[in-house]
Amino acid sequence: MTYFNVDTITYEGPKSTNPFSFKYYNPDEKIGDKTMKEHLRFSVAYWHTFTADLSDPFGTGTAQRDWDHLSEMDKAKARVEAIFEFMDKTGIEYFCFHDVDIAPEGSTLAETNHNLDIITDLIQEKMTVTGKKLLWNTANNFTHERFVHGAATSSHADVFAYAAAKVKKSLDIAKKLNAENFVFWGGREGYESLLNTDMKLELDNLARFFKMAKAYADEIGFTGQFLIEPKPKEPTSHQYDTDVATAHAFLQKYDLEDIFKFNIEANHATLAGHTFQHELRYARDNGMLGSVDANQGHPLLGWDTDEFPSDIYETTLAMYEILKNGGLTPGGLNFDAKPRRTSFEQNDLILTHIVGMDAFALGLRVAHKMIEDRFFEDIVDTKYQTFSNGIGEKIINNAISFKELEDYALNLTQIETQSDHLEVIKSRINQYILNINSED
Repeated sequence: MTYFNVDTITYEGPKSTNPFSFKYYNPDEKIGDKTMKEHLRFSVAYWHTFTADLSDPFGTGTAQRDWDHLSEMDKAKARVEAIFEFMDKTGIEYFCFHDVDIAPEGSTLAETNHNLDIITDLIQEKMTVTGKKLLWNTANNFTHERFVHGAATSSHADVFAYAAAKVKKSLDIAKKLNAENFVFWGGREGYESLLNTDMKLELDNLARFFKMAKAYADEIGFTGQFLIEPKPKEPTSHQYDTDVATAHAFLQKYDLEDIFKFNIEANHATLAGHTFQHELRYARDNGMLGSVDANQGHPLLGWDTDEFPSDIYETTLAMYEILKNGGLTPGGLNFDAKPRRTSFEQNDLILTHIVGMDAFALGLRVAHKMIEDRFFEDIVDTKYQTFSNGIGEKIINNAISFKELEDYALNLTQIETQSDHLEVIKSRINQYILNINSED
């Protein structure tokens, strides 16, 4: 059965009016020493693309999907067929999933695991035939009512055990399918109120959980990168992995820093009161940037809208950080994004991914040109030039004391500061974007 009645999507250039074509993403085009395909490592998110029904808190699902009339296991099998056809037609090499995305939960954990075995056997067969790869998988330890008080941070020891069993199975699947990463998103690892919360116990237990997961991964020989995905709120009012800096401090406290890196989502960054670039920069500066969930939030809405990325300014600054990081391997750009509720046709799944892929491809081109020109580097070098010699160099080299600084400051008669010309910098970024666009 064919689920997407379109031809394979190809690059037609920015003048194309064909919605089923790439305007900027040319997978074989060399940008520096890599092709676009190698730089961007696009991935499709199973949950938003093949499981979500486009429901929201105020309305039922609107998605029209050919597999929705089927029974649960038949539906799961059909989705396997659909996602591999989808990846073939879009040229996307990677995919990601939670355990419950690919197979229905049974009435017992054993039945759930049996369902997962059946579906992962089908996925493994498809991967062997097509060469498609699993960027990462994870366990959904937040949707079911058993996780009402959390999973690894639950107040009930039985829930902790159940969550551990689910992660164990997901690690077995990661090993089976050669996942390049494994993600932990603490969907309900947080609290509603401190009035009835032992925060220290919960955080200690979360660290114990992570250490047990790493021990089991080592036991079975799974060598994929462990990733934590920060988010400040939703569904709890306070999540323990609020942002990259907070989660990094947690990892440092519990001696987990060498085990984990971060999977950073754009929409989660803005929910935390940061820019996407800020979260990427913090992770990069600390050697912790692992992978990216590529989406964007709505500037007028205060929740996780998971829109497909289309803001070229944002994708340019994101790709700058990623290129300066040396890329994302073994991570990638996973489209943790969903069509709007009003974009309910099945082929909208392809159209929305084209938008996101083009947005990051253009961002890649602009960011690479900026790095070639040392655009940001020269600006920063000029701004901090007083630290490259004299008193500044001594500060940087830890070769001066407060007393010596006081003696120096007492002899200062005037300090001349320089304007940042920030508006000019933003204007120049606009020029880069427009010039790259016009070159096409």
